[in-house]
Amino acid sequence: MDKRRKRIVGGLAAFMVFMWLCTLISKSIYASKLPMVSTTRTDSKYIEHIVEAEGIVEAGAKLPVTILSGLRVEELAVQTGDKVEEGDLLLVVDLEDMKQIMDEQELAAQKVQLQIDEIVHNKELAQNQKALEEARAREDYDALARYQDTLVGRAAEGVVQAEEALEELQAENREHENDWQKEDGGSKTEEEMEAERKAREQEEERLKQELQAAAYAEADAKWNRDNTIKDAGRKVEDVLQEDKADATLAVYRSELSAVQEKIAAYQAILEQEGRVTSPLGGMVTDVFVQTGGRVPDTASFLLADDEVPCQFRASLTKEQKSYVNLGDDVKLQLDGRKKIDAKVDYIEENENMPGTYTALLRLPEETGMPGLSGRMTCSKAGDKYPCCVSLLALHAEKDRNFVYVVNEREGILGTEYYVEEIIVSVADKNDKLAAIEGAVTAESLIIENSTKEIKKGDVVRLADGA
Repeated sequence: MDKRRKRIVGGLAAFMVFMWLCTLISKSIYASKLPMVSTTRTDSKYIEHIVEAEGIVEAGAKLPVTILSGLRVEELAVQTGDKVEEGDLLLVVDLEDMKQIMDEQELAAQKVQLQIDEIVHNKELAQNQKALEEARAREDYDALARYQDTLVGRAAEGVVQAEEALEELQAENREHENDWQKEDGGSKTEEEMEAERKAREQEEERLKQELQAAAYAEADAKWNRDNTIKDAGRKVEDVLQEDKADATLAVYRSELSAVQEKIAAYQAILEQEGRVTSPLGGMVTDVFVQTGGRVPDTASFLLADDEVPCQFRASLTKEQKSYVNLGDDVKLQLDGRKKIDAKVDYIEENENMPGTYTALLRLPEETGMPGLSGRMTCSKAGDKYPCCVSLLALHAEKDRNFVYVVNEREGILGTEYYVEEIIVSVADKNDKLAAIEGAVTAESLIIENSTKEIKKGDVVRLADGA
C-alpha cells in the first residue's frame, strides 16, 4: 500500500514538474515573439536651440543706412559701387510730399493730445468719485466690524451665563446630596428623593445643552464676523484697484512721443531743403530705394568699407531666424579651422526670397579672406521644462502628438506589459528633446525604441535594464 502511495505521489510530482516546464517553455516562446521595447522617464531639462547655417566670407563690412520711412524720393544721388564720405548726399526727397506727411502727422499728434486731455480730465473726475467710494467703503467696513464685534460679544456673554447657571446648579445638586446623606432622607420617602434627583439631573442636562448651543452660537458669530469683514475689506480693495486709465494714458503718451519725434525728423530734413546725407563713409554695395519710390521701413543703403575687416554672410530659414537676433554672439568656423567668436551685425528678410533671411557677421581684424566658406553656430538657451523626453519617444499623427507608455496587467501566463497611448501637447522642442504636457507622470515608462512596430494595446517585453 505504501509503495502504491509513493508511486502516486511521485507520478503527481512528475506531472506538476512537467506542467511547470511546459508553462515555462510556453512563456519563453510567447515572450520571444513579442516586440522588445526600451523605455525612459521624463526629466526636467532646459530646451536649448542650436542654429547652424552655412555661409561665405565677403570683403568689407556692410553697414545699413536707414532713413525716415515713407518719404518720396525725388532724386537718387548714388548708385551701387559709388564711394561716399560722411556728409555726402545720398538722395533728395519731395518737399511738397513731405510737408503733406508732416501735416498728417501734426494732425495725428493733435488727435492724440485731445485723447490724452480727455483721459486726464476723466481721471480727475474718477479720482474724486473714487475718493467718495473709498470713504463710503471704509465707513461700511468700520460699521460692519463694530456690529459684528457686538454680536460676537453677546454670544460670548451667553456662553458665560450658561456656564454660570450650570456651575450653580451643579453646586446645588452636590449640596442636596450631602444633606440627604446626613439626614438619611428625613421626612421624604426614597421615591420622592429619587424623583427629585432625576429632576435635578434633567435640569443639569438641559443647562449643558444650553451651554453647548451658546458655544455654537459664539463660533457662528465669529465665523460670520470674519467673513463679513473679509467681504467688506474686498470692497475697499476693489475701490483702491489701479485705474485702467493709467495704462491707456501711458500708451497714448508713448504714441504722442513717437509722432513728435517723427515731426522733428521731418523738420530737420526740411531745414536741409530735402537733402539726406550719409552718416558714415564707405562704398555703396546695395541700394534699396529708387527715384519716385518711397523710403522703406528697413535699410535704404548698405555701405562697405575696405578698411573694415571682412564679414561673413549666412542664409537663415524663418524657423532659424526666430532664434537669431541682431547682436547675438555666435561661433564661426571657416573651412574647418578653429572656431572664432563673432556677433550678428545685420539681419534682414530677403526681398527676392520671402521666408529666408540674410545674417551678416563682422570678423575680427586679419581674420578670413573673401571666398572662404564656413558655418555659424548660435546657441539660444531656452526655458526649463519639468517634463522632457527624447524626440524618439514623441509621435505625431495628423493634428495630434502622443507617446507610448508601458503598463502592467495580469494575463493568461501571468503579469504582462502592454502599450498605452497618451495624447500630449508640445510646449517646446529642439533636434533632440521635446517638452511635453499631458497625463504623463515622472513614474511613466515611456517607450523610446522598439524592435518591431507597435500600436496601442500591443503586448511587449521590456529590454534588460528598462
